[in-house]
Amino acid sequence: MLDPFVNLFSNLIQLYIWVLIIWTVLSMLISFEIVNRHQQLVWRIEYALNKLVEPALRPIRKYMPDLGGIDLSPVVLILGLNFLDSLLRHYLFGL
Repeated sequence: MLDPFVNLFSNLIQLYIWVLIIWTVLSMLISFEIVNRHQQLVWRIEYALNKLVEPALRPIRKYMPDLGGIDLSPVVLILGLNFLDSLLRHYLFGL
């Protein structure tokens, strides 16, 4: 009975991980000035991704030590989401 819901939740976790990866790559491209932030399409994509990612990263950043400009909070969040996904699949789905 829980099979479709577990599968949906797992797919949503994987989709959010991809959003985090795309946000990380885009922010690196912007910081290295490979992509121009002032282009309207880039600005809209960055704005949308920030709205999706920042609420999840903010609590993690509060507890992370300052590494001098290196932000490891996306890595911590991705590891946590992968752990949650495997926990969900193991205990609820039996895979």
